[in-house]
Amino acid sequence: MRNKQRVSASLEGDLVDAGQAAVAAGDAESFSAWVNDALRRQVDHDRRLRALDEFLAAYEAENGEITEQQMHDATDRARARAVIVRRDPQGSGHRGRRDRGAA
Repeated sequence: MRNKQRVSASLEGDLVDAGQAAVAAGDAESFSAWVNDALRRQVDHDRRLRALDEFLAAYEAENGEITEQQMHDATDRARARAVIVRRDPQGSGHRGRRDRGAA
């Protein structure tokens, strides 16, 4: 078990409600565990953003600034490769199929 410290923090009511609902639904073992998980995700998110900033700075130092046109072209290529996943009203998903209408 990691070293734990008791802290006091003011939280927005809707976040407290969400945490308590997660505990009641069995999605978190306790409110503290729920908050710890959220903070852990934030720390990981911040670390990833810093790594991305460092990667982009190194890339641009070697190759020049990324242009708007390059970003537009990359977006077009990503969209062309995307597989569309949709959920029907009953909750079952399907991948890359067109709705063929009534049978």
